[in-house]
Amino acid sequence: MLVFLILVALIAGGVAYYFWSKQQARQALLAAPLSDQQRRLIDAQVPILQKVPQDLRAKLEGKINLFLDQVEFIGCDGLDVTEDMQMSIAAQACLLVVNTELWYDNLTTILIYPSAFKSRQSRHSGYVVTEKEIVRTGESWNRGPVILSWAHSQRGAMNDHDGQNVVFHEFAHQIDDLTGSANGVPVLSANQSFSEWEAAFLTAYDAHVQAVEMGRPTVIDPYGAEGHEEFFAVSVEVFFERPKALRNSDPEVYKQLSKLFHLDPAQWH
Repeated sequence: MLVFLILVALIAGGVAYYFWSKQQARQALLAAPLSDQQRRLIDAQVPILQKVPQDLRAKLEGKINLFLDQVEFIGCDGLDVTEDMQMSIAAQACLLVVNTELWYDNLTTILIYPSAFKSRQSRHSGYVVTEKEIVRTGESWNRGPVILSWAHSQRGAMNDHDGQNVVFHEFAHQIDDLTGSANGVPVLSANQSFSEWEAAFLTAYDAHVQAVEMGRPTVIDPYGAEGHEEFFAVSVEVFFERPKALRNSDPEVYKQLSKLFHLDPAQWH
């Protein structure tokens, strides 16, 4: 019996040490700065970072370190993944969560294609299942992976004021999916209520769908009319890249996203 108890204690101690050392490694990564070369690289690849307030830069760099340690980047269709690609994608993904406790817990792999790629989509209608091949610039899967076109990821990062950014879009889906289902309602912050989120987003979504159907111009990309989850993702794109336009056109959506991310990019210079 004594031997059994000692064995149990040793196993419990080993498990506790494993999780303690893992947490220590995580904290070390979050506290570590980027090198000067890495800073120059992300500032050149992701111009929007030059607007980020200085007090958030250390947090951003730590989260980029954690992201790069956690995620494996795999090139597809013969693409050789470079440090530029990894740093650009990591910086954009981490900007979304720079000032929150949200994290991409389930993500371990990012697949990168040179350009747009083909994907098979299944549709169910009763007992009938139809499949078709569509061309995509990005995809986000439940519990990963994220799949990206590098050409479109780079273009979206370099043009930081058009409201279109495929990396922001796909990682918004990853954030949305942290609840277990990507449905346009992510894990809300402590200062938010579901009723306020629902009122803001349902009202804006219905108005957006109506505007798209009538052919009226919208600040939020028309693709948002495809569903609540897509409306959330394209709203995130605009929140970061055209924040003042979103605040003017959909102030309640802007307010909820500002609470979710603990950021106010309309005030960035």
